[in-house]
Amino acid sequence: MLDFDLADLYGIENKYLKRSVRSNLDRFEGDDFMFVLTKDELSRCSFGTLNKGRGSNIKYLPFAFTELGVSMLSSVLNSKTAIRQNRNIMRAFVAMRQLVLNHYTPDEVKELQNDVNKLRQFVDDILADQNEINEDTRMELHLLQESLAELQVKNKPNKPRKPIGFIQPDND
Repeated sequence: MLDFDLADLYGIENKYLKRSVRSNLDRFEGDDFMFVLTKDELSRCSFGTLNKGRGSNIKYLPFAFTELGVSMLSSVLNSKTAIRQNRNIMRAFVAMRQLVLNHYTPDEVKELQNDVNKLRQFVDDILADQNEINEDTRMELHLLQESLAELQVKNKPNKPRKPIGFIQPDND
């Protein structure tokens, strides 16, 4: 993710995000956390095209964060959203550790796989039924439109209608 997207996500200004990253640069060491986009990479992106007018072009090259970098960024920033996100990441790590430490027997794993396959089949069946219903509804609407068009053609009067109003046309 790019720095300005993350700043928006965390509810802070991009300059504060960049300042926090630069002051904690040792936490983001290596390309597996964060890297700076080059001008060549930036020119290939739709947001990198130059705009007319003062202040509408990108002045500094953006930081691009990997998954690890986003996690590290949440521990560096001091906004309420970043703190909440950091707590959620820590809770996820604890949950993953507990999941890894709980050894499941092969039978339990096979049972879970069967349950997941049954759920997947159930969802596929529901989606297929819904697609059939949608196709039936489309067909019924098409038939209804055709019937209305036929009725409209049948009910058209062949003789001209008298004009409505006080002034009568001259029949000379």
